[in-house]
Amino acid sequence: MPAVQVLVTCLLAAHAADALTVPPSIRVLRPSAAAPSPVLVAAKASPAAPRNAHGIAVAWGVCGFLGILASAIKRLAPIAMQPFLQRDLSWLQWGFYGGSMGIFAYVEGYGAFQKKFSPLVVERAMTLKQSTSPVHIALAPFYSMGLMHATKKRKIVSWSVSMSVAMVVGIVKRLPYPWRSIVDAGVCTGLAWGAVSIVIIYARALAGTPPGVDPCLPSSS
Repeated sequence: MPAVQVLVTCLLAAHAADALTVPPSIRVLRPSAAAPSPVLVAAKASPAAPRNAHGIAVAWGVCGFLGILASAIKRLAPIAMQPFLQRDLSWLQWGFYGGSMGIFAYVEGYGAFQKKFSPLVVERAMTLKQSTSPVHIALAPFYSMGLMHATKKRKIVSWSVSMSVAMVVGIVKRLPYPWRSIVDAGVCTGLAWGAVSIVIIYARALAGTPPGVDPCLPSSS
């Protein structure tokens, strides 16, 4: 299940990433002299172009990542729904089932996605409008996830966690019924929450209200 492994990787990496707001531009006070400095005039005449969410590359980055989420949910949902078809869980097991959904909804859906990772995905996708690299555009979903062309800290966290997550996914796949269904039900809930949050944040960005978080681009960018 490679899509699920990549997805869980970005979820755990989101907990370690700081969703910082973009620092305000440094204001340079004009000297009291009548003639302003030519350097200051040139700096004020060429402000950084604001990012916006319109464009095919941005849509590909966001929608491509939503496709990864949808693929993961499609793979996990049948396993999560098995208890409803077999109707063989005890009341205690149903309690664990509901608890799993609640925990993943809060920790994964709200904490990891809505508060951190979803704004990052949309913000990084918006930077594709300034990108001249065809590789970044072709791999826009992974670029938006921060798995490439990101700060050193971001890439170290993302790729180091991926190796650990691969082992965790292997363990979950070997859980007996109904415990695997219980865990997968929670994961599906968190992923669905995350997908909805990305759609809402993207829609707001299209309307003119971007996430305003640090896209974690390399300093050379």
